[in-house]
Amino acid sequence: MRFYLLTFFFLIFGLNFVHAQRFGYIDTDFILNKMPEYKKAQDEINRLSELWTKEIQTMAKNVEAMYSTLQAEQVLLTEEMRKERMELIKKKESELKEYQNKVFGFDGLFFLKKQELIKPVQDKVWDAVEKMAKQNNLAIVFDKAGELVMIYTDPRFDYTDFVLDELGLGDPNDKIKN
Repeated sequence: MRFYLLTFFFLIFGLNFVHAQRFGYIDTDFILNKMPEYKKAQDEINRLSELWTKEIQTMAKNVEAMYSTLQAEQVLLTEEMRKERMELIKKKESELKEYQNKVFGFDGLFFLKKQELIKPVQDKVWDAVEKMAKQNNLAIVFDKAGELVMIYTDPRFDYTDFVLDELGLGDPNDKIKN
């Protein structure tokens, strides 16, 4: 009797747990590199980075030149003049460090500009992923390009092409779908 009761209990309540979750994965690096607006944003970020780097290098060369000039003229300067120049050099060095931190530091101009240019593109991809996941009844979507280490991936569960299709970037000649 106990066996029948246990079997009956399992059949009624156990079948709800049998429904497996579906999952898939995508490669966001591949998707983003296919998007022209991402490439444009990356080019803009690289241009700004080079500009800021050159500006910082120029400031550093000026400080170095001031220090070299001080060393060359050190024997001709009085103690007071030497101290004034050292203070000026230290002030320029601190300005350089502040500017470098303002541009490339945590929450600096570089980070903010990168976030400003890349976030709309990423949001577009996330919206397409969400729509694709709902269309394909996926409970979990992994990112192959992220921190999650995937040792083996079965191409049947790769939904990257579906996201590209959702973004309008899919290959029109590709007729094979999962």
